[in-house]
Amino acid sequence: MKMPVLFVGHGSPMNAVEENEFVDGFRNIAKIIPQPAVVLCVSAHWETKRTFVTAMDNPRTKHDFFGFPQELYDVQYPAPGNPTLAKEIMSLITKTKVGLDYEWGLDHGCWIVMKHFFPKADIPIVQLSLDYSQPAQFHYDLGKELSWLRKRGVLIIGSGNIVHNLGLAAWGQIDTVGFGYDWAIEANEKVKNYVLNNNHQALTNYHSLGRAFDLAIPTPEHYLPLLYALALKEENEKMTLFNDKLLAGSISMTSLLIG
Repeated sequence: MKMPVLFVGHGSPMNAVEENEFVDGFRNIAKIIPQPAVVLCVSAHWETKRTFVTAMDNPRTKHDFFGFPQELYDVQYPAPGNPTLAKEIMSLITKTKVGLDYEWGLDHGCWIVMKHFFPKADIPIVQLSLDYSQPAQFHYDLGKELSWLRKRGVLIIGSGNIVHNLGLAAWGQIDTVGFGYDWAIEANEKVKNYVLNNNHQALTNYHSLGRAFDLAIPTPEHYLPLLYALALKEENEKMTLFNDKLLAGSISMTSLLIG
């Protein structure tokens, strides 16, 4: 069975422990996708020079954030790894040399979402890093090279946020759920339009899309996981948006199911 592909807006680490509409959205999507053999996650929170895959048997739960309640730091997500798949990815990718990593584990861009998709933590997870030295087209092309995994029972998930500007977030100022600055609304709507019309070229050339995108994507790491998901879309595959809402003015939780 060919597995679907996901891009998820993961938002705040507190989504790991809070009950809210976005968590409900993750759980609802989990009910309609097939049970994967393995998950491959491309997270905004693992940037490296070169490309790496996690290759340990038991990846640790990384609490790579600060200033949150203790209950969040107490959360563990003890999903196993899959060194065999990591080595296959290393050997079959030709776009770049892929290294095996035995230190990273699962960062919060991965486990806060997986906690709701697979609460038993019984699905093996491998993470693929983002090479921060490479342009957007590199990441899109690398994503295409992962297509064989879909027929191997691997659920590929990009985890980031289409719009992500923490420096301008309006935390505590208003009812932040559903509120978006004009530029954030513009960028989010244009991305959705390009996605639904399969205009991937425009999305890889996001730097040329105007000031709204400059504000929405001040740094690329939360945006790039979207390109991995889009690169894997095949002709005529269905696309479903979920959690399609802005948060705190400058963050988009918009997520996408392909297939």
